Amino acid sequence: MQHILSLVTALTLSLTLPAAAQSPMSGAEFDDYATGKTLYFGLGEQSYGVEEYLPDQRVRWSFLDGECKEGTWYEDAGQICFVYENEPTPQCWSFFKDGSGLRAVFENDPGATTLYEARQNEEPMMCYGPEVGV
Repeated sequence: MQHILSLVTALTLSLTLPAAAQSPMSGAEFDDYATGKTLYFGLGEQSYGVEEYLPDQRVRWSFLDGECKEGTWYEDAGQICFVYENEPTPQCWSFFKDGSGLRAVFENDPGATTLYEARQNEEPMMCYGPEVGV
């Protein structure tokens, strides 16, 4: 009986693995998930950056240094592409829903960067930037 239970468990896991290896999120799925949130991303065990997702596919990004870049995102060929002020080259990512958060693969160089959602909230980002001061 134990052998049959193990076999059934193994078969069930093998049937659910393709679902775990899911397709990237569409633009509509990404918009539904992210808009109105501030998401903090990590690279391995390191903090990487934070992005605030605003209405109308607008974003605000920071490498957690208090300096923010405004941008927009759009869907292109199943990827979510970002264009930021002073950086006209689109940065395209595939986003996957993993457990309670997101996994993002940088498609401009997929071997280089995979980010994981570390936490989220609905608070706006703190942006200080070089223009702040007297």
